[in-house]
Amino acid sequence: MITSNKEILLIEQFEGFRPAMYKDAVGLPTIGYGTLIDTVEEQWLKTATITKDQAEVLLRKELGSIERNINLMVTGKINQNQFDALVSFCYNLGSNSLRTSTLLKKINVNPVDKAIKTEFQKWVHAGGKVLTGLVNRRNAEAELYFQP
Repeated sequence: MITSNKEILLIEQFEGFRPAMYKDAVGLPTIGYGTLIDTVEEQWLKTATITKDQAEVLLRKELGSIERNINLMVTGKINQNQFDALVSFCYNLGSNSLRTSTLLKKINVNPVDKAIKTEFQKWVHAGGKVLTGLVNRRNAEAELYFQP
């Protein structure tokens, strides 16, 4: 599966656009629509100013890796909304967070288990604090996950 255009717009909305590097909630260098500057090839972005189009290219590049990871990790059949909710989750928290989570375990046992909603809501902390933006995002992801 691949990320829907609707989900890309939702990620852009949650992340917001910043044309220059900033530090995210836990102090990591970030640019555009929440793209982490975390590889040697991306170091030039620390001093760059980018356009929305460039930010979307960076976002879509990151989504390719996330899509591959989700397609490998999720063993059961899920629908597009469920996939998109997991893409948003991984874009925000990293694929490793999903890989080691009870959320993934529950999805792989029964992708329609209502307890999955509670698992999304456990991921609302950054820097040791509950962030309202993360609460809102996890609620939106859980709601999207359970849409047919």
